[in-house]
Amino acid sequence: MPETIDPVYITAYTATSALGRGVGDHLAALREERSGLRNNDFTHVPLTCAIGRVDGLEQRALPDAFAAYECRNNRLAWLGIEADGFLDQARAAIRRYGADRVALLVATSTSSIGSTEEGYTRLDGEHFPGDLLRPAVHTPHSLGLFLEHLLGTRGPCLTTATACSSSAKIFAQAERMIRLGIIDAAILAGVDSLCGSVLFGFNALELVAAEACRPFDIRRRGISIGEAAGFALIERQGAAGKPRLIGWGESSDAHHMSTPHPQGLGAQLALEGALARAG
Repeated sequence: MPETIDPVYITAYTATSALGRGVGDHLAALREERSGLRNNDFTHVPLTCAIGRVDGLEQRALPDAFAAYECRNNRLAWLGIEADGFLDQARAAIRRYGADRVALLVATSTSSIGSTEEGYTRLDGEHFPGDLLRPAVHTPHSLGLFLEHLLGTRGPCLTTATACSSSAKIFAQAERMIRLGIIDAAILAGVDSLCGSVLFGFNALELVAAEACRPFDIRRRGISIGEAAGFALIERQGAAGKPRLIGWGESSDAHHMSTPHPQGLGAQLALEGALARAG
């Protein structure tokens, strides 16, 4: 079994989703039992389902200095990183440790694929239209490139794209890098935005509910897709009272492309690893 690890500190965090911007909005929604889901008003082709759409992205273009990274996903990242003062706290950590001692670890399933979809729908002969001839948005690493430019980090900059587990895995990456002495802190970003590939892809798998999803309900009919941005700052040291990462677990049972092992082997191995590292 894995050996126990020394805890690392989660010194700042924030989230933006269809529920609102920042920790306060999400806490209020939980207390009020308020959903962020609405009827699908995103796709041009009709698709009956509920979605979690972040308001205001269409009106919030990136600043001119970041025009090369302009896309919905990076707009969402820009909106999210400012909530709860996270951008200021991240920049303070970079000054404290030095830009080369801070990693930027990002997680995304689709990155900026929505812009690539748009490019194919607006082909000029065999070429993308001029306003989309921007290589930085047609790569899975677009989010990392944008945030690296925004923050000025010079440490490792990595993108993890393992579908639903992506944002969990970067916490494990951060702890490993700190333990190995590669870095002193890590800025974690998990950002995914709505796009046709995800909505119609999950619908093709017959996984999308026609109405708002009802998790753990005997009448559940499937899932609802949304978009969100979450950020966390992980440091080797932290003040008392700050949340700590005390264990993590990863596994891959390689059972099926989209179906878990019938006995839950992958989940069991991951849980056992997390408990062992936490002692």
